[in-house]
Amino acid sequence: MCTELADILAAAAQGQFPAPDGGVTVVPQPSSRDAGVVAFTAHSVVFTDEDPVWVRRILASLDCDPLAAAMNPAFLCALLDRTRRAMDTIDLLTVASPLAGEPPLDLTEVGNADHPRRIRAGKRRDELRVWAADGGIVILGRGVAGRWETAIEVDEGHRSRGLGRALATAARHLVPDGQPVWAQQAAGNARSVRAFQAAGFRPVGAEALLTESGGAGRGGRVSST
Repeated sequence: MCTELADILAAAAQGQFPAPDGGVTVVPQPSSRDAGVVAFTAHSVVFTDEDPVWVRRILASLDCDPLAAAMNPAFLCALLDRTRRAMDTIDLLTVASPLAGEPPLDLTEVGNADHPRRIRAGKRRDELRVWAADGGIVILGRGVAGRWETAIEVDEGHRSRGLGRALATAARHLVPDGQPVWAQQAAGNARSVRAFQAAGFRPVGAEALLTESGGAGRGGRVSST
């Protein structure tokens, strides 16, 4: 069994998931910045530097379906209180393989460090790059466990024209080194979910990311976060 979050995610990107045995795997945080929970089918992974004995004790105490315990609000609240962290929402976690060639739309890289979306993304991702299209932007950066993550945003006046799908597809062309690219969408943001799935992103699980106190929200308009 993989004992590092990066290994678990790399396997999931290739369609190899933890055994659907109803279990919970507790692994160390990949960095001081990132802690949380990833729920796969019938198996959850808690990534935290807190005592695994404490994690399992809290999970066992919950009056809920054991398969859902790691994403139960009572457990997440206990973990938030213990770690003095914050979170926004539980996201749908998706991944896509890279695509060769140029993106399917005209993009201009934005080097302005003061771009508001870049500032928000910079609180959660490293090695950020931002590209602008007519009516939207696409961001790439290294997020949880060093994985490449993308986020998009479509201006209000350019929605319902397929731009979200094109921006998400562009991220698959822009990701470096032939790596998979990950994206998170709030479960209620159906427009974003549709755009990413139309661009070939596959759902692999759910993710609750616990952020350091004072961090800005992941955000996302048509967007993924």
